[in-house]
Amino acid sequence: MNRLPVIAAALALSTGMVQAQSSTTTTTVTGANGQTATRTATRGNGQTNVTVTGPNGQTATRTTDHYAGGNSTTVTGPNGQTASRTVTGRGTGDVNVTATGPNGQTVTRNTQRYAGGNSTTVTGPNGNSANRTVVGRGTGNAVITRSGPRGTVVRHR
Repeated sequence: MNRLPVIAAALALSTGMVQAQSSTTTTTVTGANGQTATRTATRGNGQTNVTVTGPNGQTATRTTDHYAGGNSTTVTGPNGQTASRTVTGRGTGDVNVTATGPNGQTVTRNTQRYAGGNSTTVTGPNGNSANRTVVGRGTGNAVITRSGPRGTVVRHR
């Protein structure tokens, strides 16, 4: 039995643990009219970069950095404008998301999870916020409370 492929695979895995390997995938699509669009994705070392080029030659990019508990993504359009989204706290029960659009306005979502429920607050760029809280999950008597700029609604399940 030839063990060389098994040994090579084991070496590749152990090397990957020391330094993550990166890979690049390129996909080109040709339309019926002969025009092409291309998408190139490069993954490795906790980062994913995607570049898309349309038939008109304009390019958009997305860059994502992955790290323990979250990630950060920036999208740049063909006009150079950017939008970003950052996620922190994954795996902690307290997840925070911040998104910023090309106009610089920011929206946040904060979620806390706890035994029997969770609580989420979303705050818009104008400072208005909305909340959703669930308590009593798993007891047969859950209470869901939603509140925002237009009032509060309580539901029993």
